[in-house]
Amino acid sequence: MLIDFFQKIRNAKVPVTLKELLDLMEALDKRLIFADIDEFYYLSRLCLVKDEKHFDKFDRAYGAYFEGIETLDDLLAAAIPDEWLRAEFEKSLTEEEKAKIEGMGGLEELMKAFKDRLENQKKKHQGGNRQIGTGGTSPFGANGYNPEGFRIGQKSGRHGRAVKVWEKRGYKDLDGDVTLGIRNIKMALRRLRKFARQGAADELDLTDTIRSTARNAGYLDIKLIPERHNSIKVLLFFDVGGSMDPHIKVCEELFSAARIEFKHMENFYFHNFIYESVWKNNIRRVNESTPIWDVLHKYSSDYKVIFVGDASMAPYEITQPGGSIEHWNEEAGSVWMQRLQDHFNKVIWINPLPVDYWGEGGSLGITKQLLKDNMYPMTVEGLADGMRYLSR
Repeated sequence: MLIDFFQKIRNAKVPVTLKELLDLMEALDKRLIFADIDEFYYLSRLCLVKDEKHFDKFDRAYGAYFEGIETLDDLLAAAIPDEWLRAEFEKSLTEEEKAKIEGMGGLEELMKAFKDRLENQKKKHQGGNRQIGTGGTSPFGANGYNPEGFRIGQKSGRHGRAVKVWEKRGYKDLDGDVTLGIRNIKMALRRLRKFARQGAADELDLTDTIRSTARNAGYLDIKLIPERHNSIKVLLFFDVGGSMDPHIKVCEELFSAARIEFKHMENFYFHNFIYESVWKNNIRRVNESTPIWDVLHKYSSDYKVIFVGDASMAPYEITQPGGSIEHWNEEAGSVWMQRLQDHFNKVIWINPLPVDYWGEGGSLGITKQLLKDNMYPMTVEGLADGMRYLSR
């Protein structure tokens, strides 16, 4: 069973190796759990999944593999070693129960009867007084009653089963392949950090205060330092309108998260591709645009530049003078992009389209080439990779 289960997890693109499988098998061999599918879910996830971003993939694979199974009764087709059964049953029996079992001929007879019925029973049974199943008065099963029997698959309560856990999929936002939410964006953006202490000294330096007070014969000598904050400076350019309309929500979330994470951030808008000017207010874009030359002169080269757009347009909009669909541009968009890259140390492009749609040709391929392949998908992994590149 474990080999097929292991393969199912791997097919779900959870990076699990044979070492993790052996860890799970050793845990089962050491009887860390027994006859409880809820505990098996948590134990297998603990052993096989090493990063919480893969929890959702694991839950989906687990749910598919154990679909329709809620208790161990449903897995009784698998062989259960005699020593496991014997040790567990003997450990859980009270003296009174042991005495009643003797009325059936002892534990050996009970085990033999269990094995016989397990071999003869071909389907799940619920209720009744003979077969292995749930409810009823059979000596074998769960959630039923028989003073001379034992439980299979029931440990305590009958609610809160693991099936509800993997069906709920509470970790789906952590999946590295899903589109970002604001919490995930903030976590990914935090990879781009460079802490520094600048500005007014208004934060208590406890270590230096203690040291200075001791040197001052016990007289309090308070020392202050500037607040420690993220000193990274970011320029954020958003593509707006047209094919970007379906991506407004995720762009808003990215903008909100970036404003929280980066204290030194400026944002501008463009349409389809970068030309000689950008703007800060979409309503007054015609009258209040900002020339790119002003951007190059105002912002120093250590600013990290992030373009956000789907790069979906006609190729001539990038490569040809007059290619813009909104105005006549004297120089091609590719020329302006090169000027930005010549000035700023690091420039990346975040694309809300899935990687499968990118391809190697057309406007998307041209944009990737201009950015030296520094284009990343707007996913948890993609944004984190982009931040890692910018932080080098």
